[in-house]
Amino acid sequence: MRRFRSFPRQVFAACLAAALPWFGSVGARGAEEKPQGRISHSIAMQGEPALPPGFKCLPYADPAARKGGTLHLGAYGAFDNLNPYGVNAGTTAAGIAGPVYESLMARSYDEPFTLYGLIAETIETNEARDHVVFRLNPAAHFSDGAPITARDVVFSFNLLKNKGRPQQRAAYGLVRSIEALDDRTIRYDLAGADDRELPLILALMPVLPAHAMTEKRFTEEGLTVPLGSGPYKVAEVKPGEKLVLRRDPNYWGKDLPMACGLYNFDEVVFDYGRDDNSLFEAFKAGLVDYREETNPHRWVGGYDFAARRDGRVALETLPLGGPKGLRGFAFNTRRALFADPRLREALAAMFDFEWLNANLYSNLYTRTRSFFDESELSASGRPASAAERALLAPFPGAVREDILDGRWTPPRSDGSGRDRALAKKALALAEKAGWKLQDGVLTRDGKALAFEILVIDREQERLALYYSGQLRRIGVDARVRLVDEVQFQRRRQRFEFDMMIGLWQASASPGNEQRMRWGGDSAAQEASYNLAGAKNPAIDAMIAALQAAETREDFVTAARALDRVLLSGFYVVPLYHSRAQWIAYWRRIAHPKALPNYAQPLFGEALESWSLAPEPARPDKPH
Repeated sequence: MRRFRSFPRQVFAACLAAALPWFGSVGARGAEEKPQGRISHSIAMQGEPALPPGFKCLPYADPAARKGGTLHLGAYGAFDNLNPYGVNAGTTAAGIAGPVYESLMARSYDEPFTLYGLIAETIETNEARDHVVFRLNPAAHFSDGAPITARDVVFSFNLLKNKGRPQQRAAYGLVRSIEALDDRTIRYDLAGADDRELPLILALMPVLPAHAMTEKRFTEEGLTVPLGSGPYKVAEVKPGEKLVLRRDPNYWGKDLPMACGLYNFDEVVFDYGRDDNSLFEAFKAGLVDYREETNPHRWVGGYDFAARRDGRVALETLPLGGPKGLRGFAFNTRRALFADPRLREALAAMFDFEWLNANLYSNLYTRTRSFFDESELSASGRPASAAERALLAPFPGAVREDILDGRWTPPRSDGSGRDRALAKKALALAEKAGWKLQDGVLTRDGKALAFEILVIDREQERLALYYSGQLRRIGVDARVRLVDEVQFQRRRQRFEFDMMIGLWQASASPGNEQRMRWGGDSAAQEASYNLAGAKNPAIDAMIAALQAAETREDFVTAARALDRVLLSGFYVVPLYHSRAQWIAYWRRIAHPKALPNYAQPLFGEALESWSLAPEPARPDKPH
């Protein structure tokens, strides 16, 4: 049994191998040996799945939930596309992935990363995870009645590998070959990938209809109504304004454990609003059923309206389980201006969280200190273990000593908004990078330090303007530019920005997605989420270690080591997070009493476990 802790060189070699995708083809493997594995109803990233074969319902779903009714949701912005998997310049509508398009297996949000059968009723793999076999449920069919076969899976894999989003192309490129053994059985050869997460990534692949989809149509999908196999079908489309999903009465999987107590509304309507204020007013008027609040001032004082006072609207503060992730101003290190991490650290030091939290956010936020904050994966406040140090040993200097020892935290101000000590520290760091304050302007070689912060909405604009004002105190000219969503997405995908706000959400089982966020290959890959342009062999090696980990202990070691390398690079100015989720909803809808451990109990695109509120008990009739 291999353990990466004992040989960091092999882990690094695995990372290098991951950058050289194996290109396979559909077909027989001839006389080549096919190692056998265990056939199961489920698969976990580490350890064993919590739910046994034959389980009836997910722990956070209510099998007695009311069916029926219409759910109205507010969505921000607009949309001009119904294909969530293709690469295009548009914005995809909410509610397509999951409710309309299904994957081979589905995730339980009560566990860090465990999948249970959906379109695939079983999965087979071995201890090395160098192959995976899926056996399809014979009842599975698309909403037009056509059966789902191995042909659809092979078609979907090849299409997404060649024309899908960058993260799909990167992951599927590791597959050596795919083979349809019969109409219901698909085998992937993963030899050489050295990626233990890859079977799970393949299990989450959406299955597209080979009989109704072509490569040309996929790349030009636009507003063509999608044909999926999920519990909902697209019933109405008003581009940029409204999307209506209607429950499919012939949904093949309605009696599966992974559908028990879920997808309860007959109809789901997404109404789009151009700004958050209009969406809030729509909620107050009862036109929208549910709202997640992200504005602390509004949460504290904005819900004093009649429906809230008389109890028709409920407010809840719910715990957020799992790592908190990181939101922050990303430096585009592809720009020569931001090549030096000492300058990036200097600029980051000028973000005065203490003043901002007290004066704008009612002290409801916590400063983010890690890419996996408030979890066992975080390196913050923890000295590196011997196993971490061994993993980092081939990359001397990749982690700063104070971060290695767990002593580093973001600079803390005196809360005045004009902390002179903080400015002095920032100038000292900038001077080490060759920048000096002359006549009130930070310069190097006679050139002033100036750049643009790209933002997409008024909330981001307000935050960026505040930060820009703080940078002006040390002679930095940071201009804020607000653009529409189309221009924002185009510039983000092409990395045509100096600085922008990014969000790196974290799960309890980070893995393959880290390559697209921080891996060296993704730095030049258009539309990847490597906003910072990070390109560091130490990062690549830590990501490879994550993917090679066979035990939770080794996994935590790799995650903390990755956290330390990212923090040492100062790729992002960390902002803040809430330790709770603020939700408001009309009492005509309800969520189950049990909430999942590792997911926010949102509607989002999954719709999931909410339903009409239980009917009030009727009084007994008098005799």
